[in-house]
Amino acid sequence: MRILMIGDVVGQPGRRAVREVLPSLLQEHRPDLVIANGENAAGGNGITPDTAGELFASGIDLLTMGNHVWDKREALTFLEQEERIVRPANYPPGTPGRGYTLFPVRGDLKVGVINLSGRIFLPPLDCPFRLGQELAAELRRETRVIVVDFHAEATSEKVALGWYLDGQVSAVVGTHTHIQTADARVLPGGTAYITDVGMTGPRDSVLGVKTEIILHRFLTQLPVRFEIADGVVQLEAVLLDIDPATGRATGIQRVQHCTTP
Repeated sequence: MRILMIGDVVGQPGRRAVREVLPSLLQEHRPDLVIANGENAAGGNGITPDTAGELFASGIDLLTMGNHVWDKREALTFLEQEERIVRPANYPPGTPGRGYTLFPVRGDLKVGVINLSGRIFLPPLDCPFRLGQELAAELRRETRVIVVDFHAEATSEKVALGWYLDGQVSAVVGTHTHIQTADARVLPGGTAYITDVGMTGPRDSVLGVKTEIILHRFLTQLPVRFEIADGVVQLEAVLLDIDPATGRATGIQRVQHCTTP
């Protein structure tokens, strides 16, 4: 089984990158499932029915979220209705939406997808380690193929969760920091791991925002209004190869594509 996991989609440029680059990736790699982190899909913060619909129409099967999940008011009702979106599972009980899902792929095969948020430099949610382990055990009753999107800031927290869940899930992939890391590997227990999948959006930017705005902020320490950059767009992702019988990953490959200027 092959799964394509796309890094944080940022605003209109990120949605354009998906629309323009994903068709060739689908043709080249033939993934069984395409997942993307969509928490920045609407103007850089949050998601709406229209932006989610655009991503689904472009070939994405399932969206994960993160700390910006509630930045658009529509999400409070939309996530209750849209079963193809999962938000961090470690939000308190009663929070709208769902934090994990079983997604059918081919035949009677299903893929378990868990979304978790880190707690270092982010809101103090429930423990992602204990909850991740509990949810993985629950999903293993239905499938051996389980992918965890860990939306976290600190590299230490991400690496630690990868080791903690090694052998219990098929993959732990990091999102949120928008910079693809060079540490993709399969851990000894058979769990594919990468600290950050990267960003899908404007290449010539600071994490998707216009460079001059961020430079002004660093130089003056004054508040600024973020604006999404434009120009050449990139899509960053990882390809996960997984044995569906055992749930063990057999490979993880980084993907980086840019549109032509």
